[in-house]
Amino acid sequence: MIRIALLILVFFAAQAQAARLKDLVNVEGVRSNQLVGYGIVVGLNGTGDGDQTKFTVQSVVNMLERFGIKVDRRQVKLKNAAAVMVTAELPPFVRQGQKLDVTVSSIGDAKSLQGGTLLLTPLRGPDGEVYALAQGPISLGGFSAGGAGGSIQKNHPTVGRIPGGAVVEREVPVYLNQKETLRLSFREVDFGTVARAAQIINAYLHGPFATPLDGRTITLRVPLDYRGQVVRLLAEIGDLAINPDVPARVVIDERTGTVVMGENVRVSKVAVAHGNLSVQIRERANVSQPPPFSAGQTVVTPETEINAKEEAARVVVIEEGVSIGELVRALNAVGATPRDLIAIFQAIKAAGALQAELVVM
Repeated sequence: MIRIALLILVFFAAQAQAARLKDLVNVEGVRSNQLVGYGIVVGLNGTGDGDQTKFTVQSVVNMLERFGIKVDRRQVKLKNAAAVMVTAELPPFVRQGQKLDVTVSSIGDAKSLQGGTLLLTPLRGPDGEVYALAQGPISLGGFSAGGAGGSIQKNHPTVGRIPGGAVVEREVPVYLNQKETLRLSFREVDFGTVARAAQIINAYLHGPFATPLDGRTITLRVPLDYRGQVVRLLAEIGDLAINPDVPARVVIDERTGTVVMGENVRVSKVAVAHGNLSVQIRERANVSQPPPFSAGQTVVTPETEINAKEEAARVVVIEEGVSIGELVRALNAVGATPRDLIAIFQAIKAAGALQAELVVM
């Protein structure tokens, strides 16, 4: 049997099968922000940056000078330190003093960050302001060890994490309760879903407060009863049941042989003939040696044997408007494997019989 992942993207009329509005939309202005910083990891066991990584030496010398220690950078040899980039995500509504997880990635030629400790590193946002400070021991979840004759490695030793390793120093203000108009942005574009969601919101609020702008966005005027209580408004409408529509789509991953089909995929009437052609090539060398004590030479003659076998093609007719289950049974009838499905779907699409978007990853 063919193993096909069937992704059912559309739920039908029953409310128990519908999705919640808050699982489909984002509120404009309520989002996370990316933070980044440059830091130094110390305490490595000879696996840090080499002498060719000049910026690591410069960073360590500058750090020591800030502590009042004068050193000659030409005499500094570092093996236990590494330059890293530190990244984190600042979630919405975060407050001062809360902790964030950070990711530490080597940018030099360090072999491993195992056992290292990140020194105090400011994390900046796109505006250049410092929003968090990171410091602490690095957790790799792996290791790397080796000698002159070989080495062994588990996971990726030059990238690690520090759970709760950053402390928030600056907040990103979001004034939801002061807003009189909200914009709800759907994660997937579909005019039907947006129009249906606006109708359901207006029915719940007993008025024309929600207006669809395009295939992704709804503008929501805050009713007078909810002025100053926008959080309560979002909490209530977030639980409204919506039946989302998704365009018919077939996704093919050629690297793994995975085929994912949506519920709305339809195929026009088409005939599919499928057969396998296998070619086997064997090569060997025939060696002819002269008799002993003769003046002859050894002759090597290559010999190639080619066998080709083509299975009889099986033809199946796929009727117009078939469902996913019928399509799977029809493809099973011709003995198609997941790899064969990739070629079959591409051929059906080229023939104009596949009424869906074909996405090849």
